[in-house]
Amino acid sequence: MSSNELAPTAAPETEPATAPALHCANCQAPLQGPFCHACGQSVKSVLRPIHSMVEDTLDMVFHVDERIVHTLPPLFLKPGFLTLEYFAGRRVRYVQPFRLMFVFCLLAFFAVHLAIGFGHTDSTVPAAHGTHVTTKWSDGDAGEFARDTTEEGVQKRLDAAQGQIDAARHKPGADIAALDDQSAQRVHEANRRMAELNAFEHNHPDERVDPSHPEEATRFHIGWLPNLVNIRLEQGWVRVKANLAAMKDGDADAKERFITGLFSVLPQTMLVLLPVFALLLKIVYIFRRRLYMEHMIVSLHSHAFLFLSVLLVALLSMLGSLLRPHAQWAYTTTGWLQAAIFTWMPIYLLLTQKRVYRQGWFKTVMKYFFAGFWYAWMLFWALLIAAAISLSH
Repeated sequence: MSSNELAPTAAPETEPATAPALHCANCQAPLQGPFCHACGQSVKSVLRPIHSMVEDTLDMVFHVDERIVHTLPPLFLKPGFLTLEYFAGRRVRYVQPFRLMFVFCLLAFFAVHLAIGFGHTDSTVPAAHGTHVTTKWSDGDAGEFARDTTEEGVQKRLDAAQGQIDAARHKPGADIAALDDQSAQRVHEANRRMAELNAFEHNHPDERVDPSHPEEATRFHIGWLPNLVNIRLEQGWVRVKANLAAMKDGDADAKERFITGLFSVLPQTMLVLLPVFALLLKIVYIFRRRLYMEHMIVSLHSHAFLFLSVLLVALLSMLGSLLRPHAQWAYTTTGWLQAAIFTWMPIYLLLTQKRVYRQGWFKTVMKYFFAGFWYAWMLFWALLIAAAISLSH
């Protein structure tokens, strides 16, 4: 027997078993990670224990917080840094420019609105049992009568409403108490509207408008516009005059309505100005051959910084109001901090423009003032339009 015959036969090599490939439940593409590379759907199912979903939520929140920590310091202290990082492709660790600007825009206007009325309370009158009833009217006190521009129109509408309520009282099973409440509410709304019209007529006796003949009395009659649009324009003008007269007479409710209305339209106004500012940058740097979206990123980061600064100023203002009765030095300190922020704002924008576009100081300063002048002019008109919209309600 040969030595080859005596040698033990080697077992044939076998390939290791591979796990079956997982496929996306949505598009059936083979999965290569926690998300489908074809449609983007997550591997995780929503049908799982609630504690698992809570863990995912906390993880998402902490991830956002981590990005905020990396975003806020350079946003406020390092002009142009975030924009240059975005251009270089390093974007994951920072909050996206539009989201950053939008969040700070809302927070800034909300904080400014609070700061304006901070420390002031609505006037109240004593009521029974030691309680207080506010004298502040709600925005909807005039109700359906708000569209009427004459006392005759208000009275006509009130008579029609009361006639319907009286007819309902005679129907079987009518809820008399509810109908009485409706009647009292209609009278309250009509009286409120008449008081507004009386105040307006007292200050402007020659500017009353008959709504039944708007084409004859309207000051906004434009031939190519529909008649309904002309009526709306005239009614808005009458409300502007009435609100201005009320504020001139010291009506605190009218002032509060104006401020509330103004802050409700300011965020939309600033969103319109964002691409306008980017267009200004495109014009002044037209020979730099940069894409419009690059200027848009500069605009987003610049406005995010401005809104963050306004937010800090508003918070410092409220903090100073709280500390003033207890520590005058603390109130003074908050005032100096606000002044420092206001001083830093134009310097920051100039340094941002210098570092992003990399031109000499002379060209940068000239273009900075050119773009700033036209932006300030458009901002003035945008705020004026926003104020007019607020007054017309």
